Amino acid sequence: MEADPRFAEFVAERGDALLRYGYMLAGNPHDAADLVQEALLKLRGAWHRLHSKGNPESYVRTTMARLHIATWRLRRREQLAWDLPEREHHDPLPSGDERRMWQALAGLPRKQRAVLVLRYYEQLDDAEIAAVLGISRGTVRSQAARALGKLRSAVPTKPMTRGNVR
Repeated sequence: MEADPRFAEFVAERGDALLRYGYMLAGNPHDAADLVQEALLKLRGAWHRLHSKGNPESYVRTTMARLHIATWRLRRREQLAWDLPEREHHDPLPSGDERRMWQALAGLPRKQRAVLVLRYYEQLDDAEIAAVLGISRGTVRSQAARALGKLRSAVPTKPMTRGNVR
């Protein structure tokens, strides 16, 4: 298989955006990079047929969402290891309300987080989200409502006063 320079151009142009999307789905940079890498490998295999249709990014994003869902399905069957890691590592989080929001997002179940990412980051409607995740539209709505309720309770809103109205 010969290397297609258009594939390399696509990866160079859209790689950062795909990593951001992966981060929104997975909640951490390591899993995000894995999602992007696996999706780009699948895209490379289908590049000759997808590039001519004109929307390879849609294929990659859909593949990433499905890989993310498949990962959490597999993790349910995972066997836990008794050996603890040698040392703990935490990436520093932002402070204040933004920190509480990221912590609340990280605490959501994977399906709820995926629904919110697809709805608010990808701006997909319920039918599109249902198609990407392989669930019903009703499940999309109920998962979104539950997730938003958890976020609202985790990050309280500030009451409006005359001093902070613009």
